[in-house]
Amino acid sequence: MSAVLRPAAPPWHRPMQTSDVDRVLALEVSAYSHPWTRGNFIDSLAAGYEAEMCFDASGPLIGYFVALPGFEESHLLNLAVAPAYQRQGHGLALLRRLTAWAQRRGDLALWLEVRQSNHVAYALYQQFGFTEVGCRRDYYPAEHAKREDARVMRLGLSAAQVPPFNAHDPGGQDAVV
Repeated sequence: MSAVLRPAAPPWHRPMQTSDVDRVLALEVSAYSHPWTRGNFIDSLAAGYEAEMCFDASGPLIGYFVALPGFEESHLLNLAVAPAYQRQGHGLALLRRLTAWAQRRGDLALWLEVRQSNHVAYALYQQFGFTEVGCRRDYYPAEHAKREDARVMRLGLSAAQVPPFNAHDPGGQDAVV
């Protein structure tokens, strides 16, 4: 008798809370050369920013995002995927969830900055539909007390500009908990 293979349970999502900061910080440190501080996360949550976490069905934290809501637009401040889960569609799934949240708010655009040297993230944002609209000189800290430029990117939130939802992507909208 052959074993029946069942598909893996989909990732699940929930809002980030202050009690999650240690777990989020551990992922942040593993993913970035210049990670956010505990204070950055605490302050963002206290200010009411949108912050969501994505978990593997078996429990590990896959990734998260933090976004600043504004007037008719929002600003993605931080998006990270744990190194073990990168290049599996989780970043795109988090962007879709962020976009859905912003559209429910009535936002017209999403904004973000990305390091000039972060080619993987830049490609992800381009694939999702963000376009580069400017540069912030010396925006990010870099090695040896230097600074690195940021690419400023924008995504219009009209239906024609946002990629359609794909139910086969990890972390799809049907995986909300």
